[in-house]
Amino acid sequence: MSTESGAVLTEQKEGTDQDSSAAMTMEDYLHFEEEAFKTPNHGDIVDGIVVRVDADEVLVDIGAKAEGVISSKELGLRGDVDSVGLEPGDQIKVYVLQPENDEGNVVLSLRRARAETTWLVAADKQTDGSVMDADVREQNKGGLIVNILGLRGFLPSSQVGRAYAGTLESLVGRRIPVKILEVNRKRNRLIVSQKAAEDEDRARKREELFSRLQTGSTVTGNVSGITSYGAFVDIGGADGLIHISELSWDRVSKVTDVLQLGEEVTVKVIKLDPEQSRISLSLRQLQQDPWERLVQSMPVGSIVEGQVTKTKKYGAFLQVLPGIEGLLHISELSWDHVERTEDVLKVGETVQVKVIGIDTARRRISLSLKQLSAPPAGVVARSDHRADEYPDIEDES
Repeated sequence: MSTESGAVLTEQKEGTDQDSSAAMTMEDYLHFEEEAFKTPNHGDIVDGIVVRVDADEVLVDIGAKAEGVISSKELGLRGDVDSVGLEPGDQIKVYVLQPENDEGNVVLSLRRARAETTWLVAADKQTDGSVMDADVREQNKGGLIVNILGLRGFLPSSQVGRAYAGTLESLVGRRIPVKILEVNRKRNRLIVSQKAAEDEDRARKREELFSRLQTGSTVTGNVSGITSYGAFVDIGGADGLIHISELSWDRVSKVTDVLQLGEEVTVKVIKLDPEQSRISLSLRQLQQDPWERLVQSMPVGSIVEGQVTKTKKYGAFLQVLPGIEGLLHISELSWDHVERTEDVLKVGETVQVKVIGIDTARRRISLSLKQLSAPPAGVVARSDHRADEYPDIEDES
């Protein structure tokens, strides 16, 4: 019985050795030991567990042959053990300052680990293009110094938001959105851009704007730019253009006669082109069409006052209502023959005329000066002239 028991024990022992051998060879074991107690190198960031917290240092198990120590001056910015709040069992990341000191311990830094980890985070933020907040600390000749993620960064003047390009000092002390453009740990170089963050935010707002904007919508915005051909209006995510012809029913020679930079204005959306990111706006289409007033207040036969706006070889144009000009044909200047319009009327002159024809479809009104007086003897008066009786006249009204 004892023999059988011994045989059984022998078989079990052999079986256990075989299983252990199959699970880990001596080579594996030596490799495991080497990895488990590998001596760290200077500059490594390793995981550790706080073993003991003393008044002047913290003992950390980093899995090396010897334990690591963090001196009080390497704990944080103030070098105060109590202020760090470490307790035994805490898992932390530490930076290897020295693989081995005179006592055989690994010299570690919590402050450097946090800083290096932050640089890695900054690199990740640069890669994924995240928009982050930065605190503007001071201005120098090249731009602004900012604090981002606890790191010192530089915002070049060329990357400052468009609204602050000429007033960098107004940003000092403020928190602004930025994107990280460059991370260079070796040179302690961190470059950020406010303009890139604004562009991304603007692109997002533009996409949202086009998704909800419709032709015919009425929106409010601020004049963001003025050109010779119109005004750009920021309507919250995109700039729309009011062409000079859409500023007013009146003739507009200069955009600044109607709008000023920064002015708030309510406009109508008259055209959308999402592919080109173009929005056409109108200011005049929110105003009453003067032709509606004309039909009501100036029927054919009315006597009205008009100001000469320009003279042509075929007659003169007179403004009879804001935004409406009528044509006084040269044949309607006098019962006598007139060679030159300028012989009778001058630009800027105000005269009374008679309305002798209205074409609302073509937006033309025909006027007469001579029909305010009776025709000379032997001359047959006509009072049924219409604008379309002058086919040689271009629509200049």
